[in-house]
Amino acid sequence: MLTALILAPLALAAIFMLPLAGLALALALVLVLAAREWARVVSAHNSKRVRFLLVFALSFGLSFWLMPLQELSASAVFSSLVGLAVVAWLGSVYLLACYPNSARFWHNNSLFKLLVGLVVLLPFFWSLIFLRSIEPENPRVGGAWVLYVLLLVWAADTGAYFAGKRFGRHKLAQNVSPKKTIEGLLGGFCVAALVTAGAFLYLPVAAGKEWVLVVASICTVLASVVGDLVESMFKRQAGIKDSGTLLPGHGGLLDRIDSLTAAMPVFAFFYLNWM
Repeated sequence: MLTALILAPLALAAIFMLPLAGLALALALVLVLAAREWARVVSAHNSKRVRFLLVFALSFGLSFWLMPLQELSASAVFSSLVGLAVVAWLGSVYLLACYPNSARFWHNNSLFKLLVGLVVLLPFFWSLIFLRSIEPENPRVGGAWVLYVLLLVWAADTGAYFAGKRFGRHKLAQNVSPKKTIEGLLGGFCVAALVTAGAFLYLPVAAGKEWVLVVASICTVLASVVGDLVESMFKRQAGIKDSGTLLPGHGGLLDRIDSLTAAMPVFAFFYLNWM
């Protein structure tokens, strides 16, 4: 709780108070630390971990050259990136459904796990920056959209935890995360629905686009569950309980943002194309 009480205000301050370039710099630090944790998933060998980090650094740097911070909505590269992320997360549902049999394909495939790491981390970064850059002259608008996705994911996670503890009977993905239940998922949807209802009161949703927000929110919650399960699957196969020890009581940074790595690109995809 102490860790959360320290980190949450810092995150909110960064989202609402930093200029876009400052937020990008702060988030880049988070991403680099998360990449370092994903390197443990890629391989137990230091040489392959270093290789992944080098590829990540080059790819991350190249993305800054290809995508301008201030004009992401007009960037074909960004549009392609979030589209790729959505397709990849949809494909990951198959890997989850077939696990542990699906692990035969990628368990010893460092290249595959390297590519997964890039797809997990890079679209998350650029999607958050995209949402924050909405109405750049008024950072509170973009900040509010980023906060909405955060609250949506946190509400779904909290609702799923308590509903699962109280009513959980039917396993959601027993081979990947035995504690998650279908009842917990439904409870998460119920709590997240309250956040969406509040969004209609406080967020600038264009007339006629209300249905887009509802559909986007449902898909974002589903994506957050998939993101959590995917990280759990890769950690389980690598024999890792927590991605790291950076955050006392929480594990690693990747453990805190795993749901967001899927949720943020999915919501950005809907906003970019239909809102």
